[in-house]
Amino acid sequence: MTKKEIVKTISEEIGLTQLKTKEIVQKTFDAIVDTLVEEKRIELRNFGVFEVKKRAARKARNPRTGEKVFVEEKFVVTFKPGKEMEERVRELDRLAAQAAAREAAANNSTGHNAAKSIAHPDGSYSPTTSYETGAGS
Repeated sequence: MTKKEIVKTISEEIGLTQLKTKEIVQKTFDAIVDTLVEEKRIELRNFGVFEVKKRAARKARNPRTGEKVFVEEKFVVTFKPGKEMEERVRELDRLAAQAAAREAAANNSTGHNAAKSIAHPDGSYSPTTSYETGAGS
């Protein structure tokens, strides 16, 4: 989702113009960045924690050339999702498992099961044996 899509969604939900909503969204992003620069940490309850951490200098390898390179220490922004966000994302796993189970059940009931697709000459099915008609039949 892009910032433009976020603005459109919020604008429609709360009834503000997209221009006013864009201003509010941008001010929110600016406040987050300013706080990270000044305080190195911002905690948004039920959402997560952004934190600036120092990444130590290290030796690395250029994946394209294989050449060893030195990477200087630097500051990076990390994000740890809040409990509510983690729970809602975990719900995706549960929904995906349910969808997979429904699809498997639908495939079994509609004859897409590979074992049912091997027919004997008498019309019965076998999961392990395939019979061909032709020479010697």
